[in-house]
Amino acid sequence: MSHKIINVTVRDVRFPTSLEQHGSDAMHTDPDYSTAYVVIDTDCGLKGFGFTFTLGKGTEIVVCAVEALAGLVVGKFLQDIVSDFRGFYRLLTSDGQMRWLGPEKGVIHLATAAVLNAVWDLWARAEGKPLWKLLVDMDPKQIVSCIDFRYITDALTEEEALDILMKAQDGKQHRGDCVFLKLCTDALKSGWTKFKVKVGADLEDDIRRCRLIRQMIGPSNTLMIDANQRWDVAEAISWVSSLAEFKPLWIEEPTSPDDILGHAAISKALAPLGIGVATGEQCHSRVMFKQFLQASALQFVQIDSCRLGSVNENLAVLLMAHKFQVPVCPHAGGVGLCELVQHLILFDYICVSGSLSNRMCEYVDHLHEHFTSPVVIHNAHYMPPKEPGYSCEMLESSVQRHQYPDGDVWKMIINK
Repeated sequence: MSHKIINVTVRDVRFPTSLEQHGSDAMHTDPDYSTAYVVIDTDCGLKGFGFTFTLGKGTEIVVCAVEALAGLVVGKFLQDIVSDFRGFYRLLTSDGQMRWLGPEKGVIHLATAAVLNAVWDLWARAEGKPLWKLLVDMDPKQIVSCIDFRYITDALTEEEALDILMKAQDGKQHRGDCVFLKLCTDALKSGWTKFKVKVGADLEDDIRRCRLIRQMIGPSNTLMIDANQRWDVAEAISWVSSLAEFKPLWIEEPTSPDDILGHAAISKALAPLGIGVATGEQCHSRVMFKQFLQASALQFVQIDSCRLGSVNENLAVLLMAHKFQVPVCPHAGGVGLCELVQHLILFDYICVSGSLSNRMCEYVDHLHEHFTSPVVIHNAHYMPPKEPGYSCEMLESSVQRHQYPDGDVWKMIINK
């Protein structure tokens, strides 16, 4: 595995989803689902693919940030990176000058996620395994060595993380075998059982739609609601209380994603109604997740494969969530997010939580056709990926057609 990285390229790839308002919500009314798409070239010809997710404008800023990080990656050997992955993570996140642009948040952290996603993809391809299997096959000590515990040791120490992983070794082989047969053994034999409704723009319309959907799916299936950061704290409590009759499992992103104490107040107020709080898709670091968990500010952790610092930082969050006994229900959708998080939920089930209780993973049937190894859904369940890598690689034809602003798709739109 002495692959030397000789080049890092990044392209601005955008899909004009705003034309039909795909993915729009109460706060983001005209998103063009986009990626800063990274390709790592090695001296032996093996490539690694990665990306981060954006909503159109500003993707060019993430591209510039990736280009700024590239100098820290080119010339490195894959073996040297993975033998000290914690050190490599810190190299990217703690550069003495670029750190000032974060630290570990915002555009520079999105760029870090894109680069690290490509490195993980390269490693998995070099081993000939899908990423989830690469993680599952790793020794617990090796997994722990990939995590930067700086700033989170008051919530999770390296020793505690190792203990969690060691305890999960019992039954790990059985769970791994079951994954190949059926990921969710106690679910319905077919069909979707969990549905999410966007809310927050108009209360009367929310009541109408929630009533309609609850009547349609029946009392036994699961309804969730998502406000996409629409409300202040008191407004969130009042609005969601008005929807309590429809028995939503959770309210997702009820207020500012940075307001930890606000989420805690909402959680406390809604608990008697049996409604939990879910958040995390715009939680920018493991430190914020630590504080959310310490403050009992959420009942469902929603990791994002492109918001945090790739697999490394998500591993830390998965382990903290397990320690605090909060289920992980990843955010997905967008461009390629489903392709990535499927690996993380498999690892969580097999090697960390060992449970499917109160766990689910978001899925949107959109834009998968642009990937070489798109997700496979069978009977409303993610099927384990079989191809080597992190499922990041896009079809070159799609990249060229949707590259901004010179791809054919954008030339047609701009010239109209």
